Amino acid sequence: MALPGELWAELPAEKRIFSSVLLFSWAVYLWEAFLAHRQRRVYRTTTHVPWELGQIMDSETFEKSRLYQLDKSTFSFWSGLYSELEGTMILICGGIPFLWNLSGQISGRAGFGPEYEIVQSLVFLLLATLFSALTGLPWSLYNTFVIEEKHGFNQQTLGFFVKDAIKKFIVTQCILLPVTSLLLYIIKIGGDYFFIYAWLFTLVVSLVLVTIYADYIAPLFDKFIPLPEGELKQQIEVMAKSIDFPLTKVYVVEGSKRSSHSNAYFYGFFKNKRIVLFDTLLEDYSALNKEPVEGEEGENEETKSKTKNKKQGCKNEEVLAVLGHELGHWKLGHTVKNIIISQMNSFLCFFLFAVLIGRKELFAAFGFYETQPTLIGLMIIFQFIFSPYNEILSFCLTVLSRRFEFQADAFAKELGKAKDLYSALIKLNKDNLGFPVSDWIFSMWHYSHPPLLERLQALKDAKQE
Repeated sequence: MALPGELWAELPAEKRIFSSVLLFSWAVYLWEAFLAHRQRRVYRTTTHVPWELGQIMDSETFEKSRLYQLDKSTFSFWSGLYSELEGTMILICGGIPFLWNLSGQISGRAGFGPEYEIVQSLVFLLLATLFSALTGLPWSLYNTFVIEEKHGFNQQTLGFFVKDAIKKFIVTQCILLPVTSLLLYIIKIGGDYFFIYAWLFTLVVSLVLVTIYADYIAPLFDKFIPLPEGELKQQIEVMAKSIDFPLTKVYVVEGSKRSSHSNAYFYGFFKNKRIVLFDTLLEDYSALNKEPVEGEEGENEETKSKTKNKKQGCKNEEVLAVLGHELGHWKLGHTVKNIIISQMNSFLCFFLFAVLIGRKELFAAFGFYETQPTLIGLMIIFQFIFSPYNEILSFCLTVLSRRFEFQADAFAKELGKAKDLYSALIKLNKDNLGFPVSDWIFSMWHYSHPPLLERLQALKDAKQE
């Protein structure tokens, strides 16, 4: 009687590859489901404010955040299960080769034969992203209009949501298709060292996208307004100058038309840095804190007008503290370090892709016995073959991110912002209904930012001083 190991060894290489990919995918899913189950148990059982949180969180907010995170976790379980089942069925039923052949038929009818592989690849990519958008639409609708609506975050109407989704799909295709076609062309003509040229191309594309995103892409979806002259802008400019941050502009984005969640970030290279503040971050600026003015109800029917009983956002001093944290990432070189890590990883992946692209058994494992299309090779190797490496890398980057967050908090402390950052973190956690109690394994694996209590404890000494 043959042992399981012997039976496995007797399987063709392509069968072993396919089975390994499928088994690893389900192993990752089960691990994630186990972690989520542990965290949901925390949501269900922690029904009273822990004593260490008694002075920073009232019982009403604690209960709201608990129920919000419980709903999100339950939704994530069902959407994750569907996604895993869908992916499994696509692989088992030969969905990838089917879509590739369909793409060939469509491009053939347009006068492009099999020799036009790049054209067929673009049709395949268009169909694949369209399928993904359509199957994900019900989940996105439920998340926005049931969960986010129920807990007071959604500010969109159905019309706004649909137009926004169509716009996102079109903009994505306008970027994805030309970039992919050029990448495939470079790989085709690049010779033995194509991986170097492919890596350099993706590096340039990523830098260009980062540079133009906030100026040309983001304004297609949200309105960006220069921060008005006043005390806050002056204080931001003074703080930026004190740490030699080359600030050129400060914008406010009307995020309140989409959601009441808040955020802030900076972007740009060299001497051209800009800061973007969500209006929901600013207590004196957020539309959510303003009473609707008579006669303005019909000004924008695509978004809802919801006035909260309690003010949302931070005071100017707290906004400065949050920006002190964000600018700490720049001053401490976190942004550059992340770019270097990302590009080292990208180069390694392209190099390994060059080593593996000639292995016909990789293509055969996913139903491609006669042809080895470059785009399919990229998908197989980057998405499936590299998946164990990607999981390990993701965890390492999560650990590194938490370290960077503590360092940025410490930088804000050095600027004398400990007290204001302390209160800002509490407000932001409250405004976004973050639940401050976490399962330790779930937190370790998922949280790119340290839990609230850990950040507050690190700030507490300086605050008391």
